[in-house]
Amino acid sequence: MKLSIVILNYNVRHFLELCLRSVSAAISNIDAEIIVVDNHSDDDSCSMVRELFPEVKLIENLDNLGFSKGNNVGVAQAKGEYLCILNPDTVVAEDTFERLLAFAETKTQLGVVGCKLINGAGLFLPESKRNIPYVKASMKKMLGNPSEYYAMHLEANEVGKVDILVGAFMFLKRQVYNEVGGFDEDYFMYGEDIDLSYRILKAGYNNYYLGSLKAIHFKGESTLKDKNYAKRFFGAMQIFYTKHFKRNVFFDMFVWLGIKMAYLFRKVRTEKGKNVNAYVFVSDKMDERIKKNLVGSVRLQNQPQKYSNGTEVVFNAHTISYKSIIETMDKNFEKGKEVTYKILPNNSNFIIGSDDGYSRGEVIMLN
Repeated sequence: MKLSIVILNYNVRHFLELCLRSVSAAISNIDAEIIVVDNHSDDDSCSMVRELFPEVKLIENLDNLGFSKGNNVGVAQAKGEYLCILNPDTVVAEDTFERLLAFAETKTQLGVVGCKLINGAGLFLPESKRNIPYVKASMKKMLGNPSEYYAMHLEANEVGKVDILVGAFMFLKRQVYNEVGGFDEDYFMYGEDIDLSYRILKAGYNNYYLGSLKAIHFKGESTLKDKNYAKRFFGAMQIFYTKHFKRNVFFDMFVWLGIKMAYLFRKVRTEKGKNVNAYVFVSDKMDERIKKNLVGSVRLQNQPQKYSNGTEVVFNAHTISYKSIIETMDKNFEKGKEVTYKILPNNSNFIIGSDDGYSRGEVIMLN
């Protein structure tokens, strides 16, 4: 088998369905398998997978094992030469894995490959490509200057070597993953992708950022930030530094202070209101359920285009490819311009989208 896609899920049933629709389309011409590991969700994620995707290998954990252990459980049952560790709140294009495999075959000493990730509003996510988070770079990032933390030597659409890739989308050979021992299970959430990328570099492999390949990551859905986010994140960084670098008492104090300050002065984020002036349904014909469930008039459009401020776009993935959806969102993004998006997954009865990484995405059931 050529490829195994491992998706770790926890309570994001509708995002998982959208993800699986896009992944299923992307492996239609590849000898591949999809493995969903569920970390004891209390929604109907598992019953949805069994009913709608019987070909998917479903592993139902009896507890929430965290990101590292949950993914290791899935990889232990994988059969593919290559792996793709994928978040359930991602959307990939139909040619994603064919392009990744073609790229991989041109490289020796291939480590992890990542791609350009955009959020649900089309904004590029800079954590798609990062440097090794040395103490100085991490301190500057905590103080609001991420220039040394992110891999600024490459533009968002460029291709080249980087140090660290993000756990939402990691493509690599299964042999390499197993050689370095997979994700370190000392990390429950956050930091495990930095650790794995770094260990693979230390083992003599090259990590690559493939900025010509794009995917959506509805950032925040599978790792929604709550009051304990800072504690978990900085705690993970302490594990990383203790494991890989000499002890730095000053940095330990800085991290401790960062956790306390972030907790004490955290701002409660509320969902930002949006002004929708016009709805556009991108499809070959109007779906009456869309008109019924959106407040306001909906205009039909055959193909994606540039959109004006205040437009909410609903893509029908039954007639518009996931690749076109991703490309449209990427090209339409302009700082300060508010264009929002939802997707009607092929063969589904809901539309879904997420405008930022701090609030729950919106799911509208169609009836």
